[in-house]
Amino acid sequence: MGDWVHIDAQASRPPFDQLRTQIIDAIRDGRLPPGTRLPTVRELAAQLGLAVNTVARAYRELESAGLVETRGRFGTFVAGTDPADAAMTSAANTYVAAAKALGIDKERALRYVEAAFT
Repeated sequence: MGDWVHIDAQASRPPFDQLRTQIIDAIRDGRLPPGTRLPTVRELAAQLGLAVNTVARAYRELESAGLVETRGRFGTFVAGTDPADAAMTSAANTYVAAAKALGIDKERALRYVEAAFT
C-alpha cells in the first residue's frame, strides 16, 4: 500500500486526512477492492513514517464511514459496501443527529435538504 500513498508533510491538510482521502480514492477506483486486508496501523505508520496515532485516526474515520471494518486480531479490511453509500449514510446520520439536537423534526429537516439541492 505504501507505494501509492504519499503524505506531503508541507501540505495544508493534516497527514491523517491525506491518508484517509487516498484510501477512499483507492477503494473507489478499485485499487482496494472489498475484502482487501489493510496493513496494521503499526505497519503502515512505519511504511509512511507517520505516528501510529495518525494512521489509527485515519482508520477510525474510515470505519465510522463504513468503508473499512475491523475484525479484531484478524485486521482491518475494506468493507463490501459502495463507498458513496457508506459516505452518504454517515453524512445522513450526522445530519439527523444535528437536527434532533436542535429540536428540528423530520419534515423541517427534509425541507433543508430539498432547499440545498436547488
